[in-house]
Amino acid sequence: MSERISSIDAMRIVAMASVVVIHTNPFEGVGTYGNLANFLIESTARFAVPFFFLASGYFFALQIARSDPTTQFRKRVSKISSLYLFGLLLTFPVFLTETVVRASIENRDIMTSVVHDLTAFTSPIELIYYGTSVSEILWFFPALLFSYLFIYLCLNHGLSAYLLPISLGFHLVGLLGSSYTMFIDIPFVVRDGLFFGFFYTSLGYAIYSHDWQPDLDRSTLYLGLTVLFGALHIGERYVLGYVITDSTVAQGVYWSSYTIGTALVTVSLFVFLLSRPDLGTSTAVPSWGRNYAVGIYVAHPPVLFVLEEGAEVLNSSGYEVQNTILWQFVLTPATFFGALLVYIAVSKLRPVRLGGFSLPRGNWMQNR
Repeated sequence: MSERISSIDAMRIVAMASVVVIHTNPFEGVGTYGNLANFLIESTARFAVPFFFLASGYFFALQIARSDPTTQFRKRVSKISSLYLFGLLLTFPVFLTETVVRASIENRDIMTSVVHDLTAFTSPIELIYYGTSVSEILWFFPALLFSYLFIYLCLNHGLSAYLLPISLGFHLVGLLGSSYTMFIDIPFVVRDGLFFGFFYTSLGYAIYSHDWQPDLDRSTLYLGLTVLFGALHIGERYVLGYVITDSTVAQGVYWSSYTIGTALVTVSLFVFLLSRPDLGTSTAVPSWGRNYAVGIYVAHPPVLFVLEEGAEVLNSSGYEVQNTILWQFVLTPATFFGALLVYIAVSKLRPVRLGGFSLPRGNWMQNR
């Protein structure tokens, strides 16, 4: 199997758009029907981050099969660390500027506010492991980095045959701590590399390692399973969010990110894409996914933050744009294409190629 699979490259940009949708929360709070629309849209989009983990594990296994595992692991660490640092450097100045502006408006000591935020931004466990010290959105990169680490450790200790059961065990704890809290109280954060990313990355790794190529003749079956599991996923989230809790859509939108159904729909979708590797070849969509998806992910937190803060300023001036239907329709594409423009602009500054993505060269990043 080639390292370039058009169908997966194409799905990357779709998944990236889905990530932006999740973070922009379209129609949330706009009455009952707005909340219902948000619930359906977000439930459908929840495959996105698991898909990125799964695809990463798949191609990690492909590369390890062709070369030394330690060499490939080091390359992955270098790439993911560079991407994460790039995201921090883009996001940190924007967030810090907002701190200064708010402190000035509220007549608080600016230096005290800055020091407080700097302390929070540099919290070792939040910065290095959870990835939430500057922006919660950037958690994906440390989670993926540690997922690779856990897989690498299992391989080095002869546990490759048990990789999937081990990661599944941790993931079940993660599900109990996030979506199924009615059964047990998990007293620690579970949206991380160990309890979430490790499982999906291992799943992708296992699919490739078992040398299974889904049959083109069964692609319709795989697509049908994707639709079926997608419907079950939405139903599962509805039961967890509203039936069990006796809440209503009018009261708010169910927030929990991932459930059992998430894994089923993500795997069936991925298998379908593997069965149709040339899907989208005649279009520009695979190229967009290959060249821009990760760049948009990295750049969209500061863009979204600026757009939302701008709307807050307008609201305080009497122009309540956030309550308009126009804002609900505009915010998501504005964030997506705004991030794309920021990424392209920054990548033009002495670009260096890392894993197919153009990133700015600087003392903090080396071309390896």
